[in-house]
Amino acid sequence: MSETEETTAPTSLFDRIGGEAAVNAAVDIFYRKVLEDYRINRFFGNSDMDKQIAKQKAFFTMAFGGPNNYTGTDMRTAHARFVSMGLNDSHFDAVMENFDATLKELNVPADLIAEATAIAESVRADVLGQ
Repeated sequence: MSETEETTAPTSLFDRIGGEAAVNAAVDIFYRKVLEDYRINRFFGNSDMDKQIAKQKAFFTMAFGGPNNYTGTDMRTAHARFVSMGLNDSHFDAVMENFDATLKELNVPADLIAEATAIAESVRADVLGQ
């Protein structure tokens, strides 16, 4: 390859994972799994799932380096009512299991799953009010 030739590899996780279509598919599958998971589905019983799914898509798009259209509150505030319902590390672990299973179901490469998981894990303390 000469000095004038360049490879243009997507730099953000958002681009490398497949962009908007991939995030949308992942969030849809993820929430199907979450709502079927007896360990955590009670936290979504009174949620407007269409609104929740839209916010999650916007959040992951932003968190993975895509366009920032997220207008939700911060993680600590958004999850405070769930903490008062007993949300704890075991529940967060269940969410992470479903997240990982979703990305594997979509055949996301292991290195991208690790990167996405690290981003999701980075909000654990705020989600749990710690």
